[in-house]
Amino acid sequence: MFDTRLVPLTRAPLHWVAGYLNRWGVHPDTVTLVGFAIGLLAVPALAFGWYSIALVAIIGNRVADGVDGALARIRGISDAGGFLDIVLDFIFYSAVCFGFLLADVERNAVWAGLLLVSFMGTGATFLAFSSVAARHNLDNPQYPQKSLYYLGGAAEGSETIAFFILFCLFPHYFPALAGAFAVLCWVTTVSRTFSGYITLKHLPPSHNPAKR
Repeated sequence: MFDTRLVPLTRAPLHWVAGYLNRWGVHPDTVTLVGFAIGLLAVPALAFGWYSIALVAIIGNRVADGVDGALARIRGISDAGGFLDIVLDFIFYSAVCFGFLLADVERNAVWAGLLLVSFMGTGATFLAFSSVAARHNLDNPQYPQKSLYYLGGAAEGSETIAFFILFCLFPHYFPALAGAFAVLCWVTTVSRTFSGYITLKHLPPSHNPAKR
């Protein structure tokens, strides 16, 4: 929802960091993997109730996610790098939910589970439409810098990191915050399903492959 507004604000500092790394010969995939490893540190931190450390790990992961994209645009965007980035992103998002489940099983388990199911909805609609959009060579004017077709919604990257930060700052309110975020995720899932279906349904006949 806010990605299109926030991405331009972060582009300059991310490009500066990426330019520095490029001069040192750092590969974007290396940044992706290091950022993923940093993000996974949030899981044991959350399990032990070290919310400040978890917050640093989460922010570190998101910064690395921005830097690897900026670095890829300097060195050349690759399908392999985009694939690796999105796979590790979804694993990271789910891992953070699992970390909050471990933090307080009795209070958080149901809400963490609900959020994981909600992530399945947003992830499935995102990836399914991206794969079909690639087959039809659909343009993505809102996110031309993305290696995959980025179908927007109420719960995008900006909203996800905002809620993760709130989870860490106010862990006792995790059930309420997770419930609110789950609602946004399902709004996104429904809107993506509807808009994606309508978009593909109304493609010109020449765009419709013989096999589904």
